[in-house]
Amino acid sequence: MVCMDSTLSIIKSISDKNRLRILSGLFVHNELCACQITEFLGVTGATASRHLKLMVNAGVLKNRKQGRWIYFRINTEDSSLTDLLDWVKDKTEKSEQVKQDLKALQQILQVPCDALSWKQRERDACSTTKRKDNA
Repeated sequence: MVCMDSTLSIIKSISDKNRLRILSGLFVHNELCACQITEFLGVTGATASRHLKLMVNAGVLKNRKQGRWIYFRINTEDSSLTDLLDWVKDKTEKSEQVKQDLKALQQILQVPCDALSWKQRERDACSTTKRKDNA
């Protein structure tokens, strides 16, 4: 039963468009900071964090903390993931969305994490204010 639960957890953790986009970014750029992932997905930090946490908990991703930043990479230590992730890569790498994401990531990677994080906090604060004003 443990094997079945683990398999289900892994499959659930990648069955979302944004999570497939995260994997696609990591296939090319072996490691990305949470703020870089948040930026290319175009979502709030909380949303990106939820996706990343699910993928880490399922064992698909590994993370490491360096100072203020948390970096994510594909879990290459679990050989049972290799065939599945190769299949995902093959099916997604030619998609228009992935091409756009990789192009955006090239620019995002030129910006220091401090600046990205500040920009995201400002954007999230502004969108919260707008929602409150419109409510």
